[in-house]
Amino acid sequence: MSDSESPQAMGDLLETADPEFRDVMTCVFDIQAHETRTYLALLDHPGSTVEELAEELDRDRSNVNRSLTTLMEKGLAERERRLLDPGGYVYQYTATPLPEAKAMLHEALDRWAEVVHGAIDSFGPEP
Repeated sequence: MSDSESPQAMGDLLETADPEFRDVMTCVFDIQAHETRTYLALLDHPGSTVEELAEELDRDRSNVNRSLTTLMEKGLAERERRLLDPGGYVYQYTATPLPEAKAMLHEALDRWAEVVHGAIDSFGPEP
């Protein structure tokens, strides 16, 4: 699926016969497809700056910065400040390792399934 076709709701994902990892991640973490692309780019390029990621993703720096903020809020990326020799600093970003992200996906799906099972069990008149 392309970014414009990525499922944005659990129902869309459930109707997809063979969902891709990026589609599952987008749906389960309730993030945009471009944020998932940013995460995947970070996996391939750990320690990247916003500028480097913007070039890699062919996106505007401000958009990449917003994506990184979302990923950090979701626990999918970390930021470190690196001091520059001539003075000043730059932030470098690293993705949460894939095994950890997969575990987070499983946990989120398990929590969702519990909620859905509870809704099913509580539906209808009391016996």
